[in-house]
Amino acid sequence: MVVNLGGMPNMHTSPENPGHTKLRDAVREFADREIAPHIARWDRESRLPVEVVHQMGELGLFGLTAPEEYGGSDLGLTGLSIAVEEIGRVDQSVGITLGAGVGLGVGTLLAYGTEEQKQTWLPDLVAGRRLGAFGLTEPGAGSDANAMSTTAELVDGQWVINGAKQFITNSGTPITSLCTVAARTGTLPDGRPELSAILVPTDTPGFIVEPLHDKMSWRSCDTHALRFEDVRVPEANLLGERGNGFKQLMISLNTGRVAVAALATGCIQAMLELSVAHAGVRPTFGGPIGRKQGVAFQIADVEVMLQASRALTYRAAALKDAGAPLDEFRRASSVAKLYATESAVTATRIAAQVFGGYGVMEDGPIARFYRDAKVLEIGEGTSELQRMLIARGLGLPVE
Repeated sequence: MVVNLGGMPNMHTSPENPGHTKLRDAVREFADREIAPHIARWDRESRLPVEVVHQMGELGLFGLTAPEEYGGSDLGLTGLSIAVEEIGRVDQSVGITLGAGVGLGVGTLLAYGTEEQKQTWLPDLVAGRRLGAFGLTEPGAGSDANAMSTTAELVDGQWVINGAKQFITNSGTPITSLCTVAARTGTLPDGRPELSAILVPTDTPGFIVEPLHDKMSWRSCDTHALRFEDVRVPEANLLGERGNGFKQLMISLNTGRVAVAALATGCIQAMLELSVAHAGVRPTFGGPIGRKQGVAFQIADVEVMLQASRALTYRAAALKDAGAPLDEFRRASSVAKLYATESAVTATRIAAQVFGGYGVMEDGPIARFYRDAKVLEIGEGTSELQRMLIARGLGLPVE
């Protein structure tokens, strides 16, 4: 059974400015036309459709947060959230490819890069001709960045990098050109590691991309482990200030969390549309199953989760775009990420129940969304980490 989202009404009702509304309509039309018909095959093949990445670049999606001087449209995190949501409504893998490419690839350069670094890398990244990756997570260090073991030593004007990273999105595609690598560059006076971010071209000798991860979720998203064996890059490839890497990375992750919340919102939207359509026509006991309160009330709950997730996501994005204080944006991004991602998992479970046996068949979209939803609670900081950050923001001495 194949269920197509194309032609379903746009149930989004939140107010937007004309530029954002035009963007939403354009991305939705693009996703229904260029992505939806092919996603089952891409998922089976575990293949990132590079041709679609280029098309998204031509549509301007990789330049949504970039100023016009770098080829962007300067629509901010709200614009990115809209695009990620609409693509995530049909395919989560392509949605996270865009979210990571903009939020962690383009975004880190925009926030911390020198003018020379921006002029060197941004034109291709903003145009979607190339992708940037963000090397933070390690085999033994996920949410605890202070446990990072990758090192970068300054030797004769070059950073010499050794170590490994794990679960790195967009790191091994044929068009990946740059990886921002977080590494220990020394020790602070209090004994904690000094962390810095360094730009590493992917064609640098010693930059090794491990085989593609075989994943349950986001199967057509490019995800690899990386190894660095005496990787040497110029001292000028330092991104931002030396020793300021931890702060830079955490700020970048706040932006990434909003993008993941938008991706989750797209997932919930898809589950609502599909469930409403199916429950209206699937006959049982003399009428459609949507007549039964046990089904209808569950679908109503999905609508509530959708509206709440969308409101929290765009509130966080609006705070970022308005230049709100970092602490306020940080808490809003964690709240949005926590609620939207956990709601997406619940929404896919409800949709699978509404579809019954069809909900677990791999020739339909529900099973794929069900698989994809789980990783939303893990990537860009687990649900447990978000609760800890929210509690700390409330002044609680949580560890």
